[in-house]
Amino acid sequence: MKNYSVKQYQESDYENWNAFIGQAKNATFLFHRDFMEYHKNRFQDFSLMIFEDEKVVAVLPSNKVGNEIFSHQGLTYGGLVYNEESKLTTVINAFRAVLLFLEANGIEKLHLKTIPSIYHCKPAEEIQYALFLAEAQLVRRDSLSVIDLSQQYVFSKIRKRGVQKGKTKGLIIKEETDFESFWDKILIPNLDEKHGAKPVHSLEEIKVLKSLFPTNIRQFNVYHNGEIVAGTTVFETETVAHCQYISKYEIDENLGSLDFLYHFLITATFANKRFFDFGISNESQGKKLNEGLSYWKESFGASTIIHDFYEVETASYVKLDSFFTKSKNIFTK
Repeated sequence: MKNYSVKQYQESDYENWNAFIGQAKNATFLFHRDFMEYHKNRFQDFSLMIFEDEKVVAVLPSNKVGNEIFSHQGLTYGGLVYNEESKLTTVINAFRAVLLFLEANGIEKLHLKTIPSIYHCKPAEEIQYALFLAEAQLVRRDSLSVIDLSQQYVFSKIRKRGVQKGKTKGLIIKEETDFESFWDKILIPNLDEKHGAKPVHSLEEIKVLKSLFPTNIRQFNVYHNGEIVAGTTVFETETVAHCQYISKYEIDENLGSLDFLYHFLITATFANKRFFDFGISNESQGKKLNEGLSYWKESFGASTIIHDFYEVETASYVKLDSFFTKSKNIFTK
């Protein structure tokens, strides 16, 4: 019988944590400690490392609020991260160990968001089965608009017209290392005017992240007559090109700037990537859909991938005990 134990992440675990993330089958650069800690002043980190005997078999990027634990709220996706060698029973045992550890430390509830399947290097939905066994409650479901670039996809006529308009208007696309013009002239004014909101990342934060992950974070801007009119910030993982920010600010006329830009990204820059992820078009914890935004993404040939969020009582570890008991009885008969 193998023993499972859990410890809270400490600064001394930095190298071991990052080494594990580097070979996990469902991890991306968002789980590297340098990414997680750029905004550490906003969250009370409560990340966990799970051991099978003396070996790390899983980690849980998370933070604490009151007496509840959340898949790290500073990350788009999260959940239990495990390596290529992990079997289904290993993940169930690791998850049970997490729940038991949290309950023993006075934590009543775990809020777990999953990692969408497109970000997996290999199939890695073991945690969904463990959540089912623990009778976790589905509390939110977002819809991602995704193009599978390994399959045939078709741009709609209206998107093709936008691309042609961009060509006619002489638009120019540039990949930049500087984020200032996009943030100050496009993204911030657009979000403020339309939504009364600000970008999740400040200009200084995105600059820091770019310096830490120069090949993963990329900025593409569109220019008309020498002036920036649109842009997008892309987070690139091993399998996915994800649009973190999409924005245009065309004052005088519709130039087709975003159609022109995304045609270029999809058919050229990221043509060899497995998936192109436009992100969500949801509001109100997934209960509402921005139909116009969803339609725009789907008109590039995107379709839907689901991103689920769960709540589970930590005392539910006992439900996993009963599963293993029944399994052992079946195999010993």
